[in-house]
Amino acid sequence: MSIKLIVAKAENNAIGKGNDLIWHLPSDLKFFKENTINGALIMGRKTFDSIGRPLPKRQTIIITRDTSYTQKGCDIAHSIVSAIKMVDKNRQAFIAGGANIYKQALESNLVDELIITEVHESFDADVFFPEIDNNTWVEQSRKKNYADDKNKYEYSFVNYLRKK
Repeated sequence: MSIKLIVAKAENNAIGKGNDLIWHLPSDLKFFKENTINGALIMGRKTFDSIGRPLPKRQTIIITRDTSYTQKGCDIAHSIVSAIKMVDKNRQAFIAGGANIYKQALESNLVDELIITEVHESFDADVFFPEIDNNTWVEQSRKKNYADDKNKYEYSFVNYLRKK
């Protein structure tokens, strides 16, 4: 099974503050939906809490250390490896945050592809995405998008593949 990681990050690797997104980019939300629809989202409990519900047409797997934690409509795992094993065989697995889950997935070499929205701005944040190691990842594609009346910041959709 291939595993993809999906994230929106700022130039300074900021991804969140106060358990919330820092920016509002409707085009990125649409991009996230288009990429993950019918997939399996693997995320930490705090990330799930910030979303507040399982997203439609996606399997939601929440990673938590709390062995008594339950959430209606979601699968509960206690490690990233056990979460990956829970992915329905007909679904694409997506690591969807937060910072600790991203770090674990990258450090354990579980991810095959990075799908990144790079927001071309730096933000004050308390949660950051790890640095992308150019010895491990090669950029495959990049599509620049300009700010408009709905999307306040310039951003790029960037795809990386693990080097062979």
